[in-house]
Amino acid sequence: MIRHLTISGFILLTSLQLAAQIADPVKWNFSYEVTGRQEADLIFKATIDPPWHLYSAYLPEGGPIATQVHFEESDAFTPVGKIVEVTRPKIKFDEGFQMEVGTLSGRAELRQKVRLEGAGPHTLSGEVEFQVCDDVTCLPPKLEPFSITVSLPGGTASESDAGRPSAAGTPEERAAAGTPEERAAAGTPEERAAARTPEERAATDPGDAGTAAMRTGNETAAASEAGAQRTGASGAVTGTGAERTTAESGEGGAIAGVPAMEEERSLWGFFWLAFGLGLLALLTPCVFPMIPMTVSFFMQGSERRTRGIFRGLIFGLSIVAIYTLLGVIVSISNVGPNAANALSTHWIPNLIFFALFVLFAFSFFGMFELVLPSSWVNKADSRADRGGFGGAFFMALTTVLVSFSCTGPIVGALLVEAAGGLALKPILGMFGFALAFAIPFTLFAIFPSWLKGLPKSGGWLNSVKVVLGFIVLAFSMKFLLALDPAGRVLTRELYLSIWIVLSILLGLYFLGKIRFAHDSDVKHITVPRLLLGVASFTFAIYLFMGLFGYELKRVAPLLPPKSESMIDLTREAVQPAAPVAAQPAIEACVPGKYTDLFHMPHGLTGFYDLEEGLACAAATGKPVLIDFKGHFCSNCKKMEASVWSDPEVLAMLMDEFVIVALYTDDRTRLPESEWYTSPEDGKVKKTIGQQNVDYEIRNFRTNTIPLYVIMDPDGNVAGNPKGTDLDVQSYLNWLNAGRDAVMQQVRNTVMQQDRDTVSQ
Repeated sequence: MIRHLTISGFILLTSLQLAAQIADPVKWNFSYEVTGRQEADLIFKATIDPPWHLYSAYLPEGGPIATQVHFEESDAFTPVGKIVEVTRPKIKFDEGFQMEVGTLSGRAELRQKVRLEGAGPHTLSGEVEFQVCDDVTCLPPKLEPFSITVSLPGGTASESDAGRPSAAGTPEERAAAGTPEERAAAGTPEERAAARTPEERAATDPGDAGTAAMRTGNETAAASEAGAQRTGASGAVTGTGAERTTAESGEGGAIAGVPAMEEERSLWGFFWLAFGLGLLALLTPCVFPMIPMTVSFFMQGSERRTRGIFRGLIFGLSIVAIYTLLGVIVSISNVGPNAANALSTHWIPNLIFFALFVLFAFSFFGMFELVLPSSWVNKADSRADRGGFGGAFFMALTTVLVSFSCTGPIVGALLVEAAGGLALKPILGMFGFALAFAIPFTLFAIFPSWLKGLPKSGGWLNSVKVVLGFIVLAFSMKFLLALDPAGRVLTRELYLSIWIVLSILLGLYFLGKIRFAHDSDVKHITVPRLLLGVASFTFAIYLFMGLFGYELKRVAPLLPPKSESMIDLTREAVQPAAPVAAQPAIEACVPGKYTDLFHMPHGLTGFYDLEEGLACAAATGKPVLIDFKGHFCSNCKKMEASVWSDPEVLAMLMDEFVIVALYTDDRTRLPESEWYTSPEDGKVKKTIGQQNVDYEIRNFRTNTIPLYVIMDPDGNVAGNPKGTDLDVQSYLNWLNAGRDAVMQQVRNTVMQQDRDTVSQ
């Protein structure tokens, strides 16, 4: 009896400790400032408790949840441009997502310019969507409702009550705005879905229901309910109801009105990629033969060498200006964050981008040439013949136009990669490409004697094009992956198989076993071709190992997730032989629900429904390990990559636990018969994520993820729940302690049943 009281007291103390962990570390304040006759800036100020941070409004594709503002549709106003981050994000490398992200800590301010229609006053309503993390845990994403009444006369700011950030500044404004539930209740699901802005409708894909973002529980659930109802059937609910798709994660981080972010290494990485491609473009058959001809143009008719050098400089600067102008045009056409997000992840632009990359690859293979109208080339060439500095500019324009059949696919691929991202990205990319492209022409104009050292033109120039074709074709798969992020159709096995075949074909091409149009005969294999062939075959073998469960960490961000059906030799290597379980246990341990939506990492087998997991545990006598996780949880990914991948941990998870993964951020809408009203917040829970996060809050008084809980087959918690812990030995000790506690509970139960049987 005393022992049971001790255990009960321990659980009570644990619950009280966890009760303080239902975190709400961000407080919002909303106001406005009149900036013109019919324009105003909406001001969104966040106060963030340390050590938490928000994420920037502009993040790379496939990263965490970006801070976004979603407006309710209204004829009274029109957003102008993108949301501006007045507070400059801090750039850091996120190990979970393996990318650099912008974060906002302490205090943050964002502004959105709007154009107002009519005299007003105007009530502008919507929600701020954001995600909060610290170094060890994340909260599911949250929707914070706002309603701001803008009065144009006087141009004064009307701030919302700091204690009620979801309402307008005055009681009358709050009453006019209504609660989130009241605003969401009106209209049919179809009408509510139609209420989304065109950009949000473009960014919302029903097929992405399994790749949702995260939400927090409790007061978040109130906002989420409105988000769920407004989104309707076509806007699958995120987490506990956030109206979000993967598309809205967005890409980018520098926008108009925000201080330049040249320090961001990802931008510079793209610059150097473009610079390298500019150098490669020089080695194509459309460009390389033009170098000596162009340099001779600079020198002919020049009485002074300095004049020829100056014309060469004008030529180089003109090339840089022409390509950079193209980048500026693409940057200006990036009309807003929602449109940018749609470009990054919506299936229509990604399908178009895939088709363009395939088109570029076939052009490199010699199937056809991408050429501009000959009239453009003739006009530019005729003006170049006039000489002078103007002639140098038109000579540069002629070079750009004539070389388009080789440079066009490279430039197109760079612009497609930059589309929908940072506003600076296409400009910086085109500048880097043009700089590399122009420097050799300028240097040869200054030092014409260097021309003697140039290799002769030949079949090797076409080989450069063909190799670029293979590379472009391989990277075209990235856009198909964006259409199916969960890997349900384009599985990891299929994706790897395509890359393996391309790598083998490239190796055979280097060895002269495959020839394309315009290729010369390969009479003997040079050492560089041999080494490149070896590198291609080595890469193919490396990828081949991925078909058997190996992680391929160097290319993992480019690959679909592992599927549970794939062969996994790493699993067989760490899984000890076990006796065949009894038939009832086998039947009870066949995962049923949601196996088409989710997958386990590292080839593990588990459940996505707690009742199914407990039934399997009862049949096998194993403890249950509940993994509260999220699709976009950086720390969840860290734990799986760094801790769960350890052979000893993996073997223990495979053999000694029944794993139940509960996604707290999934938007999949359940049948109405499975809905229920939560006693925690009185809201109807309609999605998988809503119900899972509600269970986490009600039972463990926390909304953080990842959270690991060990239970016995009867659903009793064994030991303390555990959050992020990257210490493998510490995690192993926790697993061992939880397993031993459950097995002791099972033995005690069996002994008690035996004593009861004997006493009867």
